[in-house]
Amino acid sequence: MKPCRANAPHPSKMGSTNTLPLPTYKSLSSSSSSFTNSYFIAKPSQLFLQRRRRCQSFKVSCNSNNSTGDHDKNLEANLDRRNLLLGLGGLYGVANLAPLAASATPIRAPDGYTCGTATTTCGDKSVIVPDNCCPPPIPLNYEAIPYYKFPTMTKLRIRSPAQNADEEYIDKYNKAISKMKELDKTEPFNPLGFKQQAHIHCAYCNGAYKIGDKVLQVHNSWLFFPFHRWYLYFYERILGTLIDDPTFALPYWNWDHPKGMRLPPMFDREGSSLFDENRNQSHRNGTIIDLGYFGDEVQKKELQIMTNNLTLMYRQMVTNAPCPLLFFGSPYTLGNNIETPGTIENIPHIPVHIWTGTVAGTPLPNGNKPSCGEDMGNFYSAGLDPVFYCHHANVDRMWNIWKTIGGKRKDITHPDWRNWEFFFYDENKNPYRVKIQDCLDSKKMGYDYAEMSTPWRDFKPQLKRATTGKANTSSVPNSSEVFPIAKLDKPISFSITRPATARTQDDKNEKEEMLTFNNIKYDNTKYIRFDVYLNMDKHNVMNCNNINVIEFAGSYTSLPHVHLHKAAARDEPAHQNTSVNFQLAITELLEDIGLENEESITVTLCPKKCGEITSIACADIQLADC
Repeated sequence: MKPCRANAPHPSKMGSTNTLPLPTYKSLSSSSSSFTNSYFIAKPSQLFLQRRRRCQSFKVSCNSNNSTGDHDKNLEANLDRRNLLLGLGGLYGVANLAPLAASATPIRAPDGYTCGTATTTCGDKSVIVPDNCCPPPIPLNYEAIPYYKFPTMTKLRIRSPAQNADEEYIDKYNKAISKMKELDKTEPFNPLGFKQQAHIHCAYCNGAYKIGDKVLQVHNSWLFFPFHRWYLYFYERILGTLIDDPTFALPYWNWDHPKGMRLPPMFDREGSSLFDENRNQSHRNGTIIDLGYFGDEVQKKELQIMTNNLTLMYRQMVTNAPCPLLFFGSPYTLGNNIETPGTIENIPHIPVHIWTGTVAGTPLPNGNKPSCGEDMGNFYSAGLDPVFYCHHANVDRMWNIWKTIGGKRKDITHPDWRNWEFFFYDENKNPYRVKIQDCLDSKKMGYDYAEMSTPWRDFKPQLKRATTGKANTSSVPNSSEVFPIAKLDKPISFSITRPATARTQDDKNEKEEMLTFNNIKYDNTKYIRFDVYLNMDKHNVMNCNNINVIEFAGSYTSLPHVHLHKAAARDEPAHQNTSVNFQLAITELLEDIGLENEESITVTLCPKKCGEITSIACADIQLADC
């Protein structure tokens, strides 16, 4: 069966490839403590990063008015993900230069790297981010920046569930955040300051960083988990240093457990440094969080919300994430990336952001302007809410837990992922390069998570059914008659052919059956969510509001993240510049419903919040290597 898209190779089919040697760097004889102000420049626009490969250098600037010059005219033909100079966290890095396909040929590295204006969305408009997201000046000679080595530790820092925190810990945490915020006033360009730490997220999520006209982004790909792990690692160490406590550990927002399905109380105390007034006021005081939240309040009993949350967690951690690239997300391609987020990044990561932030369009507490979802509900401002780091601690915890479930749930082995580099300042303001391969084991990094039960493991939907027996595929049109869908504004059911039937267990172990929706385009100034069901015929569409049924396959969600740069580069309107592939692993689901022997199945799309222009080019089912 031929895939329905000609120009979008299935991410899960990426295997090992022939590779070129990685670039090498000069070793340093001096220690990290030798870094002084002489390594930093007063004007970021004069910054040059040097690399030994072919004696090339990189012009780098952090100026909103910077022009990259005539050399940018040919960057379109010369850039791909093999040659990405990616800076993250304070922040610059160099990507692996190894090709991802055996037929790929080496090309020269990009010449220009700029940090300029970040953009976000507000209502139907794209607007300039109010603060400059560019980080402080960075080391002049990138080649001289050492690789980070984990310091000697006597015991692990233990991250505990936020709902279990005692007053002593809360006081300590408040003190640490207060000291970090004080740096904003006394040393506004100190990389350890609260706003400078928040700018890390803004710069790499809202289009501030570009190579030529290519926008860098750490979401919706396999960069998501490792970037945020390193980000939290240094953030946590900074807090510990500010209060002279090397054992200090961040708490985690335990939203995957009924006891933690509320905004942690320590963050809801007005007047404390952990409180952020830019939050949804109706979600305070113990309100149960909806892990599938898409911006609209749905009237449900607390027990139903918690049950739905546990169902979502099972689907995202188990059913839909049997393979590494489904859990982590697909490989990242600079400038032409087809966004394919991993399961947990999609849900519950995005809904927790939306649920916590202010309601878009309502007046902000300061009364100066209408809300654009600040703080947590918009990428550019998310880091300004202390609960952001607590939220991402639990996201990071999911990485650890996922690897214990079994099967092929293991870290990605591809060298392009493992050798990807980020740049961060440590707690002593020293610059370091870090690699993804060094953050795969949290214990080796010096921290771990306090054990907490995971009841979602037992919430596999298996009792309730929306449809009795097999849905009548002849009662719905074939997928070829439905796609392309120009506007997803109502439930749509269709039949789709499977590539194989009656597969043996060995067949299933070797290849995962994957339902993929290709080239989804939508108004990315809006919150987006649609649900997918299998074996639900047109007579049962009313069950679209119930995800605690065996036919529920999964959901796609998106947080507003328009980039004016990308829209301009593609000559598209700013509200229509997102292309996404959405994948669902359905092997387990077909077994549970009893459809393994069927040549075709019924699929139903249920839009929850899809704006005005959500479209889908096509859908297919393929067998893919895990």
